[in-house]
Amino acid sequence: MSAIPQNVLESQQATLNNLFAAQGQLLQGFEKLVGLNLNLLRSSFEQAAGQSQQVINAKDVQDVVALSQSAVKPNATQALQYGKNVYDIFSDLQLNLSRIAEAQLAQGQQQASEAIDQLAKNAPTGTESAVALLKSSFATASNAAETVVKAARQAADAAESNFQAATNASLKAAAQATEAGNKTVEAAAAAAAASVKK
Repeated sequence: MSAIPQNVLESQQATLNNLFAAQGQLLQGFEKLVGLNLNLLRSSFEQAAGQSQQVINAKDVQDVVALSQSAVKPNATQALQYGKNVYDIFSDLQLNLSRIAEAQLAQGQQQASEAIDQLAKNAPTGTESAVALLKSSFATASNAAETVVKAARQAADAAESNFQAATNASLKAAAQATEAGNKTVEAAAAAAAASVKK
């Protein structure tokens, strides 16, 4: 078998392997997302059952107020944690898929370089300038592709840091809102208790 058809077969096999690897990564991401949702559903049912039992056992308004205060903060925290977990799943998936794409790109560049070298060896006399132009064009395209890959990595890193900052700000805002809500509920409970005593 000649070198070029063997390269074509190897290239097709590598492309197929990368396709299967990408499909595997997508399936793993889907499985993680389903698992996350099932765990959330299970914990929500357990939490609702526990809170229902506590409400049934409440003896006065202050017990109900305490229950409502204890329910608000965990729900906000759980919602933010869920969002972070979903983001982490998609971020991990994107990272793994970009690695597969980068490997495919590097392999394609290697094969193209080998094909150009093979062409240069077998080129007829007088075509040296055309071969040099082809090599130069390929080098420029390779550099452009590497620049795009680096820019994509930098954009992903920037998005990650922005997401972390937004998550931290959301957690702080949720804590402040919970504290304000607790004060409002406490004031309402005190007013209700005072009116019951009259």
